[in-house]
This record gives sequence, C-alpha cells and structure tokens, in this order.
Amino acid sequence: MHEVSLGGVIADYLTGEQLERTTYEDLRQALAKFLVEERGFAPALLRPRHAVAYSAGGEQYERLADIAVFCASGNLCMLVVFCPGQVHTYTREVTALARLALPHPSPLAVVTDMREAELFAVKDGTILARGLSALPDQAETERLAAVHALPPLNAEQRDKESRILHAYTGFLKTCCGENCPLP
Repeated sequence: MHEVSLGGVIADYLTGEQLERTTYEDLRQALAKFLVEERGFAPALLRPRHAVAYSAGGEQYERLADIAVFCASGNLCMLVVFCPGQVHTYTREVTALARLALPHPSPLAVVTDMREAELFAVKDGTILARGLSALPDQAETERLAAVHALPPLNAEQRDKESRILHAYTGFLKTCCGENCPLP
C-alpha cells in the first residue's frame, strides 16, 4: 500500500503544525501520542520528522525518521520509524539511518507498524524488546542508550551505510515518496 493524500490537514501532536492528511499520518500521530501518554516521554525531548543527511553517488540526500528521541543531555537516544509493512523488513534500513545521524549515531532505534514494534541496539542489531508494550520509558531509554552507545562512523563506514540507506530509500522514491500516479 502506498501513502497517499486523503485531502485536508491534521495537527501534529508534538508541534501543533498543520500537516497534510495521508493514509499513514494519523498512525504517525498516534505513535507520538503513545510515546508521550503511554510511555511518559517528555514532548520537549521528541522531534518529529527528524532529517538525517547522507550522500550517495556524489549527491546529497535526506531521509526522515518519524520521531527522534533525545536524552535529557541533548544527545540523540533513539530514532523511531513507522513502517507500513513487516517490521523486521525495515530494520536494516533503519540501522543505516540511525548510524548516519550526526553528530553521533543514535544508539537505539524502533521500527513499528503500530501493531508490532522492535527496539534494537544500532551498534550490533540486537533486538532489545518486541511489541509496543515492551518499549521503554524515557529513563530506561536513556539507560539503554548509554549501554549501547557507539562512536561516530569513519568516512569509509559512512560511505557504506549511505549506500545501504540510499538503496532502500530508492525504493521509496520510485513511487511512494514522490507524486505517485494512481489509476
């Protein structure tokens, strides 16, 4: 299924900004609300539509994480990405995205379709929790981020992760990420 406009706007739960209403935006908003109201994250430590820049083939690109979670220290703790398919099929793409975050890679990442979720350590891909109910609160997220911290990538590692991310993101751009002509 492709993300398509449903017409109209929806208010962003975290910022109040008016966003285009799409087939998935209400789920992204529910994800933000879940993190705040069910998991106790401080809204000020959550950033929606967090851009991660990367380069591939001499060109500059951006890939958005649906929500970036910051530690109280201001460091990035976790990237959260909504996926419209099998959660486990998105983990390598999101691993690359999290590793490319600047100034430091995100130690944790979550992939969810709002029914299932996987929290994993970006350093080695270890699954730390499965299921929405297993996702940690702010304090546990900060503790896990400290345990699973990883250093910034060197140039060769950034290049490899950028190529991986670009390959996955290229599939999005062929239709879903651009104006998709529907019959």
